Amino acid sequence: MIELNKENFEAEVLNAGGYVFVDFYGDGCVPCAALMPFVHACAEKYGEQLKFCALNTTKARRLAIGQKVLGLPVMAIYKDGAKVEELVKEDCTEQSIEELIKKYI
Repeated sequence: MIELNKENFEAEVLNAGGYVFVDFYGDGCVPCAALMPFVHACAEKYGEQLKFCALNTTKARRLAIGQKVLGLPVMAIYKDGAKVEELVKEDCTEQSIEELIKKYI
């Protein structure tokens, strides 16, 4: 799981070839904290087939807004630098996250 920030987001996500999974989370976001162990487990399980990254939006608010992340949590799939699908807020369940990952591996 690659921790993203303002400095490496472009290189790791926008300039990456293929599919990239990004977990947008924030400090104090209870659903984000609850999902984090599951997302990390998915990164362990599927990490060979899909690049997994996480961005703390509390530390990169402008970057998150630029990616149209306006509520948390957000689980997004990027392909060749473009966001192709995302799960937002209530749609972020363990089942829906794993289904999203399996769709792109």
